Amino acid sequence: MSALSEIEATTLKIAKQARAAAAVLRSASTRQKNDALARVATALRGQPGDQVLKANEIDVAAAEKAELSGAMLDRLRLDRARLNAVASGVDQVRALADPVGELSNARRMENGILVGRMRVPIGVIGIIYESRPNVTADAAALCVKSGNACVLRGGSEAFHSNSAISKIFYDSLEAAGLPKASAGFVPTTDRAATRVLLGLDGIIDVIIPRGGETLIRFVTEHARIPVIQHYKGVCHVFVDRDADLDMALDIAVNGKTQRPGVCNAVETILVDAACAKEFLPRLGAALDTHGVEIRGDQTVQGILPEAKPATEQDWDAEYLDLIVSVRVVEGIDGAIAHVGTHGSNHTDAIVTKNYDRAQRWVREIDSSLVLVNASTRFNDGQQLGLGAEIGISTTKLHAYGPMGLAELCTLKWVGYGEGQVRT
Repeated sequence: MSALSEIEATTLKIAKQARAAAAVLRSASTRQKNDALARVATALRGQPGDQVLKANEIDVAAAEKAELSGAMLDRLRLDRARLNAVASGVDQVRALADPVGELSNARRMENGILVGRMRVPIGVIGIIYESRPNVTADAAALCVKSGNACVLRGGSEAFHSNSAISKIFYDSLEAAGLPKASAGFVPTTDRAATRVLLGLDGIIDVIIPRGGETLIRFVTEHARIPVIQHYKGVCHVFVDRDADLDMALDIAVNGKTQRPGVCNAVETILVDAACAKEFLPRLGAALDTHGVEIRGDQTVQGILPEAKPATEQDWDAEYLDLIVSVRVVEGIDGAIAHVGTHGSNHTDAIVTKNYDRAQRWVREIDSSLVLVNASTRFNDGQQLGLGAEIGISTTKLHAYGPMGLAELCTLKWVGYGEGQVRT
């Protein structure tokens, strides 16, 4: 058998096993699913977690040798604190109410039939992702709790880390009496496996890609399966003329520097012309202490000589690095127009004490999370009370924003009758 045929056969086998596991998992009890997740969290904090950290050291060393960017290394690297946080994320998912079987909008029809909509698992979810090993745990935990089987295809950068985490899930699921194939992992770094997954219509129900824009566009263009997309996070903070400038400074700096290599980091700061001369020198000094490169328009450069000139490409850029574009706009109209042209439907925040402008921002900005007086870094499943998230959808169908347990289910109609027939 050729290498390609072997990859195809292995990937197909894992997907088919996940399909069979989904039929079991969709009717598993909440107690059984929670038991599996409790075992995962305990293992991540214990000796199996130490094996994950050793595997991660191998991945990080290879990434450093390959001279991956600092942002990519940050996404890849695990330490005990980060792994414990991953375990806490699994615990949070376990503690959430089980959405499966929830009945909503129940009503009695004129013919006496009681109808409603029941939340049920989607089925088999394929997840294709890059460089972040925590995604393996987050995605598998969310899928198990929501009654879905998953097929995980991680990036080559984190292969050893992902393999070690997936083993923890295999062992924990089996110990809880659930099929270990409920959290299938594709054990190869060959990209041919991705193409195979994208063609498994009828076996995999939906694909969720997590990673850079190149990966997501490749998945979208080649998939024969529905794709939940999130191309990039071009997130904005708009500093209104009526902003508390101390608050605005904290929000802008936090959004850019707290973790620059993630999709909810600020990439563009918009400043109302009415407060630009007062605010920009403070912003420049604060960002300089964090080593942030500013790329600004002509007005910004006139106030901050150290700013590099921004190009049109900068307004659409997801830097994922200590770089930020800054533009002076004419009030909220200019800010809304800029976001409408250059935004990515991800996360956009306004800093203002003006109620009417705040409400206008909330109404007119079309993003998965619109914020008033808060950092863009809050567009995150844990921060919004969902536990871990499987990704942030910016495509509106079938979900918009962080995808937690409820978003990993669909709704089916159910009806309870007493012998009614249609005439």
